[in-house]
Amino acid sequence: MPLPGPTTLASLTTLFETKRGEVLPLPPNLARLYGCLRMPLSHSHPHVFSNFVTTLDGVVSLNTKGHASGLDISGFSAQDRMVMGLLRAIADVIIVGSGTLSTNRRSVWTAETIFPELADEYQQLSKMQGKHETPLNVIVSGSGKIDLSLPLFTSGKVSTLVVTTTAGAKRLLRQSVPDSVEIRPIRCRTSTIPASVILDEVCRVSPGKLILIEGGPRLLGDFYVERLVDEQFLTLAPQIAGRDAGDRRLSLVMEKVFAPCDALWGNLVDVRRGSSHLFLRYSFSEHQET
Repeated sequence: MPLPGPTTLASLTTLFETKRGEVLPLPPNLARLYGCLRMPLSHSHPHVFSNFVTTLDGVVSLNTKGHASGLDISGFSAQDRMVMGLLRAIADVIIVGSGTLSTNRRSVWTAETIFPELADEYQQLSKMQGKHETPLNVIVSGSGKIDLSLPLFTSGKVSTLVVTTTAGAKRLLRQSVPDSVEIRPIRCRTSTIPASVILDEVCRVSPGKLILIEGGPRLLGDFYVERLVDEQFLTLAPQIAGRDAGDRRLSLVMEKVFAPCDALWGNLVDVRRGSSHLFLRYSFSEHQET
């Protein structure tokens, strides 16, 4: 079945929105499809936001070969891909973990790759924001067990920063490192690199302030633990995935526990509907500008 193109794709219906942040000028077709998009644009600190899609029962990945991506969760929703592209287009940096890369081995994290039909509009939006390059793609891998011959590193479409440990860097340097790839080794006692350290390294390389985290659930959990996530964009897909005892299906945050002793509560700031999908946006930041 052919996927809807930009001219036949239905617009999202805005059910609730607040006036937080500055209104971003969107190209006409993106404004028709999404509506009004506001983002806090602070000059003093980066704004970290995440985007995921989840089932009604909280599954973000079936974690099964051939069915591990968010496309299976969203039901291959064109509206969800449109929003993903929109958020990528405004981002200066996109951070993903090595597990997400291994699930999406052919991926390059740009707006155009997730929804090619809107490539011209996404590029126009980026230029309207003063961005003349694609977002810096950041891969986090404590072990350094990633293949530098993947399209992300060799296509020349994006500049890539690999944040790893000193041991991981040694492993990576055994491969041929493309010119568009920079490897940043971090001295760590374990293979887990603190989220604040990742953010510091990103800010040293990129002057941009809008930083998007797209996965995976363990990496996102590290950022939540250190209270570094300002906003969560969450598409709620109308399916029940279910779980077996001991299965490997993933939820939004993995290997981190908050409630009941250290619960994280967000403020709902935006709700949109596309058919039976809900597009939710929560603020977790105490320093957002209004």
